[in-house]
Amino acid sequence: MDRREFLKTSIVAAGAVAGLGASGRLLKAADAPKSQAVLKLCSQESLVPGKSLKEKVENILKFGGCGLEFGGLSAERGKQIKQELAGTGVGVAALCCGYYPLIDPDEAKRKEGAEKLKKALQGAGEAGSTGAILVPAFNNHPQLNWDDGLKALADLLPAVGEYAVKLGTRVLLEPLNKGEARFMNRLEQAVEICKASKSPGICLMGDFYHMCKEEKDDEQAFITADGMLHHIHLAGRIRWLPGQDHMREPDKPQRSFVAGFRGLKKIGYQDYCSLECNTTGDKKHPSDPMVEIPKSFAFLKAQWAEANI
Repeated sequence: MDRREFLKTSIVAAGAVAGLGASGRLLKAADAPKSQAVLKLCSQESLVPGKSLKEKVENILKFGGCGLEFGGLSAERGKQIKQELAGTGVGVAALCCGYYPLIDPDEAKRKEGAEKLKKALQGAGEAGSTGAILVPAFNNHPQLNWDDGLKALADLLPAVGEYAVKLGTRVLLEPLNKGEARFMNRLEQAVEICKASKSPGICLMGDFYHMCKEEKDDEQAFITADGMLHHIHLAGRIRWLPGQDHMREPDKPQRSFVAGFRGLKKIGYQDYCSLECNTTGDKKHPSDPMVEIPKSFAFLKAQWAEANI
């Protein structure tokens, strides 16, 4: 994503954050025309077979994908990756940066966390990334309760968001299931944080694995996040490749992506959907990613086609 494209989407996001009706609610999806949604499949770079970035690019294209998600990058490495991917047809999706102590009870640590997050955003900006993924706290981290944490984030994130916009990228809040993080579990909570931040540089993402545990309705969860949703993680119910649930749980139904994909279509979703899951199986059920990732992408494309609106 270049800065010109980012600014266009930022204007839309700003409208979603600031464009409240007289009743105080967000404008409905039907109030503005939507682009036709696209399914841009990609994967975390570490999950794609290949001894070099060049080989990984060749393989993700062979599998039917068009992007790679990286971990945190320095500004120098981000610029280098952007150069290496130029002209390949593969883009940089989100950067999986993870935890920064923005809701730590210690105010000094919160401020330090915000500065470290800004540094992570430099790498995202140089790489042309969709955004830097943020988890406010895992269960093992000291943390404020919801009300105090929301206030702390509302104080810190506006400046971080504006910095992200200047760099042509954004922060992506990731809700996790309660077994991993008790502070933020549902997309509607991330939406509340985005609205409190009042910045188009503070957005969110959804993860089908965590949503399977926390959301009652995938479709509605994505619709609630309209205008702020800019990345998706893909995994089945057992956190293996989508379409592989039967390998370990043959008596249970396959995790369906149809409702979630229908929600993405309704909001005109334009960003990446990235594998974040086990791609190699286990000793009893070994899985060859060179074989199974293409199968999973085919499964996801079929689910996308089934998600009629």
